[in-house]
Amino acid sequence: MSQIPSTGTPQSLPADPEITPALATEHGLTDDEYARVLDILGRTPTYAELGIYSVMWSEHCSYKNSIALLKTLPRDGEKLLAAAGDENAGLVDIGDGLAVAFKIESHNHPSAVEPYQGAATGVGGIQRDIFTMGARPIASLNSLRFGSLDNPRVRFLFDGVVRGIGGYGNSFGVPTVGGEVVFDPAYEGNPLVNAMSVGIVKVGETVSATAEGVGNPVFIVGSATGRDGIHGATFASVELSEDSDAMRPNVQVGDPFTEKLLLEATLEAIRTGAVVGMQDMGAAGITCSSCEMSEKGGVGMDLQLEKTPQRETGMTPYEILLSESQERMLVVVEKGREAEVEAVFEKWDLHAVQIGVVTDTERVRVFWHGDLVVDVPAESLVLGGGAPVYHRETSRPTYLDRTQTADLGAIPDVTEETAGDTLVALMGAPNIASKRWVFEQYDTEVRTNTVAGPGPTDAAVIRLKGTTGSEGGERGLAMKTDCNGRYVYLNPRRGGRIAVAEAARNVVCAGGEPLAVTNCLNFGNPYKPEVYWQFTEAVGGMGDACRAFETPVTGGNVSFYNENPDSAIFPTPTIGMVGLVADVEAHTTTAAFAAPDDVLMLVSPAGWWQTGGIEGSELLATVHGRTEGDAPHLDLDEERAIQAAVLAAIRAGLVRSAHDVADGGLAVSLAESCVFAGLGAEVALPDSGARLDAVLFGEAQSRIVLSVAPDDAEAVRALVAEHGAQATPIGTVTDGGLVISVGAERVVDVAVEALREPYDTAIPRAMGEAVAAV
Repeated sequence: MSQIPSTGTPQSLPADPEITPALATEHGLTDDEYARVLDILGRTPTYAELGIYSVMWSEHCSYKNSIALLKTLPRDGEKLLAAAGDENAGLVDIGDGLAVAFKIESHNHPSAVEPYQGAATGVGGIQRDIFTMGARPIASLNSLRFGSLDNPRVRFLFDGVVRGIGGYGNSFGVPTVGGEVVFDPAYEGNPLVNAMSVGIVKVGETVSATAEGVGNPVFIVGSATGRDGIHGATFASVELSEDSDAMRPNVQVGDPFTEKLLLEATLEAIRTGAVVGMQDMGAAGITCSSCEMSEKGGVGMDLQLEKTPQRETGMTPYEILLSESQERMLVVVEKGREAEVEAVFEKWDLHAVQIGVVTDTERVRVFWHGDLVVDVPAESLVLGGGAPVYHRETSRPTYLDRTQTADLGAIPDVTEETAGDTLVALMGAPNIASKRWVFEQYDTEVRTNTVAGPGPTDAAVIRLKGTTGSEGGERGLAMKTDCNGRYVYLNPRRGGRIAVAEAARNVVCAGGEPLAVTNCLNFGNPYKPEVYWQFTEAVGGMGDACRAFETPVTGGNVSFYNENPDSAIFPTPTIGMVGLVADVEAHTTTAAFAAPDDVLMLVSPAGWWQTGGIEGSELLATVHGRTEGDAPHLDLDEERAIQAAVLAAIRAGLVRSAHDVADGGLAVSLAESCVFAGLGAEVALPDSGARLDAVLFGEAQSRIVLSVAPDDAEAVRALVAEHGAQATPIGTVTDGGLVISVGAERVVDVAVEALREPYDTAIPRAMGEAVAAV
């Protein structure tokens, strides 16, 4: 290979291993993929080039098994300022000259072997995706999945992940305002840790992840490069096994205080106008950022790798190129303005070192003390370019023959004697119980913009300071992460629809109008036909729902290989939804009942009690230990109608509280609102002849419980009817306990404190903490 004059101290390279098909296999490349590399290069790759192709063609970076299906999702909208996947995060115009940038990503495998750092660096990485675009992060969310809390290993992982999220996020100074935590044996050997960030930027002041301008210098900024995280992208593209603990060196180590400095320095550097393009060094580090930025700009890069600031001695080009050390960016600067950018980063005590230059070759060339060690066409490496794209075999899972034909009618129904006890038990189920043990470890109010954080609101709400709301206050953003993997397991297409519908419903209940979604698609091994069938169906269902709600997909993340030696996880397409609150003072709505004598109204499609059973429910899983049946009923037209009706009622000032019916059904929804407010309710439901457990605990979708002032009840009923839904008065708020009657029978009569005790204490007790500390 050709050489250029050395610009650094001569240094002999350590002997590289012989490049063989077996070594390529060890790097995760198939025989066909290695043959393709040989064809692209016209020669045997160097060791560094083999490493580059192994990470860039890994599932984590190339999306080779998913991109064809992802392109079927709705990805256009008049408010979108960046096409899905074009930038580090989605970008949506929210008016007033502002745009919201947001994205969700996984850090599952790192968190499984090193929970604190795995979760912490997941938080750090997603924040960089936001501020690399020029947006200031204003909120963080997460979506977490673990096995049973009865398992000591699960408790260790749960504790470490929560501490990692809090440790990084609290130090970084962005509030963690929402999320979800789910426990199920399906996640026993493979927890899911999905992190979401939301930021704000002025329209027209964003920076693209694009290299442009031949001759422009290329800088690496931020932290020095170490050996942590090498082959992290490859590690994320294989199944966990008994040997996975040995992969701890593949887990990155984060420094939130450096990231805070990097945030401020990056935004200041962008304001100079000297920054042409910028990309976070996440998965695959320098390799990914240099190749993707070059390909996107139709240019090339020459990199002098020895100039990279290194915190460890004796690092090789292979190690530097593949390192995923945190808090680093690759920045293209306008030629002649290098000193401006260097001064900004020097002010913040961060590295800003020119390591290369933009070329017209469309190739990424890497030099090491004058030796050319990498010479590859950028286009051959990237998603949507020359990276392989596969259409995998699908096969309907055989387990569905069992689950969807299960005789649930043989399960004993609850009675008026047992319904109350069942409700109390469900309030103490970890999936329903308060997550205060989690969110009290997070700073939820730093920066003072949090209007509604974790707790008694279906979605978080963040104030947009300096804006003017529709009622004279300020505007805001509602945000939510959501998915019920059990539903997707039982019916992937309907489960995918429900994930989007429930996220949107929660945003509406908080007073927001859904705008767009990001997603984190967590599935098993795509080479298994049954897994890929689940993925195909779930993506199709998500697309159905996003089109129905006019909430385009702005981008996201696919995480395959979420398996352990025993089984795959429940397919879990986590949805991150963002909505606009027209006025946070007037429209932010909580799930807590407001005052005695308020009227309770159930907004629903007609005849909701005739469309639901206990299939797929928390009742069935927690009380009966079964995950069977179909996913709950959902009709997208009905769902769209009830969401439009509730949002209209909130904006009309007619709603005192709003809470959707989800896990645990109507009885749990009512009980939660009682606990949140310290108030009771007296509820009367019609006797439809349906099973009592289905009426109380069934999880049929498209239902929202409102509390309204008595004088507004008729106006709410009429307004909801105008939108093609119905608002049925079902009771009143009281200062007593929760009383539910069905027909002439009183079936639940439980004091609020009896509901609160298991709800507040279930998780602390499982974690071995004193209940008094709650």
